[in-house]
Amino acid sequence: MAELSHLTHIELDDTGLPAPSSDIQRERKVALFDLMEENVFGLPNRGDKETPEGPYHLFISVKDRRLVLDIRTENGSPAAEFHLSVSPLKQVIKDYFQIYESYVDAVKRLPAAQIEAIDMGRRGIHDEGSRQLMERIEGKINTDLATARRLFTLVCVLHMRG
Repeated sequence: MAELSHLTHIELDDTGLPAPSSDIQRERKVALFDLMEENVFGLPNRGDKETPEGPYHLFISVKDRRLVLDIRTENGSPAAEFHLSVSPLKQVIKDYFQIYESYVDAVKRLPAAQIEAIDMGRRGIHDEGSRQLMERIEGKINTDLATARRLFTLVCVLHMRG
């Protein structure tokens, strides 16, 4: 297995998607910032093919209802590209949207104790989505749960409308 490395650059391609609201844009910025601050990201050796070493640049997009992870070396050379069906993540993404909207609404009008309860539920769904994403990339990308959580946030914000 190739030694774990990290990401030094991440871009979201939201071409063809609705313009994000200010709340969603803020979520994107926070997720990108957190991911760049700390991440574990590596490519395993695959068969007899030499795996380019990191650090890596990651370009995330949605094309034909598939999540595309285009991974490049720091000099821009292709390292790997994966097209993953989003279908297995659809329900957890939908659940995350619903609880996210409840959380945003709660922050505006509910007491701290109720906000904390909603936030605990939001974190639980976020953890489930992160685990499912890790299953989807198993054998393709080596990462830790904290990095998978941040990547799941980016997958969600690419799907958020309005």
